[in-house]
Amino acid sequence: MPVQEPIDTSRNHRAWLLMAQKPVLVDYGALRVRRSATERLMGHAGHRPIALAFAAVFLLAMVLLPVPAGLIGLVEQVNPPGYDMLEGGTETIVDSVNFHKHPEAFNALAQAGGVSTQREGLDSSNDIARLGMIMLGILVVAALLWGTEALPIAGTVALVAVLMLAFGILSPNELAKAFMNDAVFFILGILAVAVGVSKSGLDKRIGLLLLSRIKSTGAFAFIFFPVLAVCSAFLSAHALVALLVPVMLGVYKATCIANGVKSDRTLAIFLFLGICFAANIGGPGSPAAGARNAIMVGYLADAGNPIGFGQWMLYGMPLVPVLAVTVGAYMYLRCKRKLLVSNVNPSEVVKREVAALPRFGGNEAVMAAILVALVIAWMTLQDYLGMGGATLAAVCAMFFFRIVTWDDIQGGVAFDVVGLYGAASAIAVGLSFTGGGLWMATEITDRLPGPLSEGNGLVMAVSIMTGVLTNFMSDGATVGTLGPLVLPMAEMGDVSIWKMGLMVSFASSFANVLVVGTPNNAIVFAMAKDPDTGKRLLSVFDFIKYGLPLTIFLMLVLWGWALFGYWNFLPWP
Repeated sequence: MPVQEPIDTSRNHRAWLLMAQKPVLVDYGALRVRRSATERLMGHAGHRPIALAFAAVFLLAMVLLPVPAGLIGLVEQVNPPGYDMLEGGTETIVDSVNFHKHPEAFNALAQAGGVSTQREGLDSSNDIARLGMIMLGILVVAALLWGTEALPIAGTVALVAVLMLAFGILSPNELAKAFMNDAVFFILGILAVAVGVSKSGLDKRIGLLLLSRIKSTGAFAFIFFPVLAVCSAFLSAHALVALLVPVMLGVYKATCIANGVKSDRTLAIFLFLGICFAANIGGPGSPAAGARNAIMVGYLADAGNPIGFGQWMLYGMPLVPVLAVTVGAYMYLRCKRKLLVSNVNPSEVVKREVAALPRFGGNEAVMAAILVALVIAWMTLQDYLGMGGATLAAVCAMFFFRIVTWDDIQGGVAFDVVGLYGAASAIAVGLSFTGGGLWMATEITDRLPGPLSEGNGLVMAVSIMTGVLTNFMSDGATVGTLGPLVLPMAEMGDVSIWKMGLMVSFASSFANVLVVGTPNNAIVFAMAKDPDTGKRLLSVFDFIKYGLPLTIFLMLVLWGWALFGYWNFLPWP
């Protein structure tokens, strides 16, 4: 055997050992996943080219298509119903917009006794009507992008701001003011308070206390679900659901073992869809129930008809227990006969969880005191602090007592969601200012059948519209989209603006049909897996199968108990 051959072999072996000791660098950026043209067009969450293209084409159409004669007539109409004129001798939307955008030219013309559309330097009726069309285009584009997730939420927020500035609808300072109002402070604060409640452990204690007295299937349906719904009116429903799902998994498994069955799909549907639906319908209870309510509070304030925390509860809280009992009865009647287990008794599982809790006190007790003080401030200091100011005061208290740190807030608060509500507020201001929202409201009202074009019939039509839309996009985006369109209908349909606004907010709580309708649905769907096998306990079709009939029943209860019931005995502005 030649000497050179083992030497070469040794060298090769040594080189291989040296290579094995070094990390192998792979240029993952050079890797490409082959996708079809259709897949590339459909894209993924955060980037959907086909939706972006449709949005661009639609907005371009709003810029180029002829302005409808009805819209031009509206902006020229003297004191149109539903439009708040600015001061300075304005009588039409044309006057109001010119007075706002070109005050010097308008005042000079007014002193000369001329007409605003006959003076160089002022916008014509067609120009201002075009702004209304463009503003409606921005509304549709924002709703489309939020609903399809064609851009990240924050990306759509930025796009709304850029478009409103680019088309000269609002100045930079006016846009900043429109983005940041009391309702936005409120949602920012309430999301931060939810972080404090979670970090202190108060949410877990509350959730376990809710379950501690439940010892039967009937008690689950008719006691636990209603109590959960009422709690969801004041605490973060998403946090409560996320907390309860792991506990319910333990209840599910323990109940199956106690009854000698490996699994019971109907039991899973009863438990997990039940808590999901119950948490969803806590929304009407108070403005703190969700950001959608904060948006409507802001819209009503901008319309000159502010509603207080206590006033909202007066109109909404009597509805929540009735809706919750409806949920409980529906789930009980649909599931009871199909259950493989004889009874549902979570007391043993809950007892173990409660025994593991630390003694009540410390940050948990301080957080509870802050929550109580916050609710009192909402009800008594709204005129002085506003709901946003009171909520930010609670956030300051959490920092002062070291319940949360800034890192906790950064990690727990969805600032892009806060931006979404700021953008929705700005869109509402733009639609109101240009008259675009009023024109669209007029067109919708005129096309409704006679019984649905005024009074309670109009309110019912709006609630159906909201109930359908909220299942395809977030409840906040639904209220943000519909609010500026339906509130002007109130005066045209001889309905209180509060009744119209509250109905939109309340019906947006009925997102029970699709998984994407609300985070509660997504949380339950994602977390509800068999502890042993890891198999999903719910399917997407379960939400449709059980959620669609329930939503119809809830809508009937909303009309029968609230609209045609106790609302008739309450004062309306």
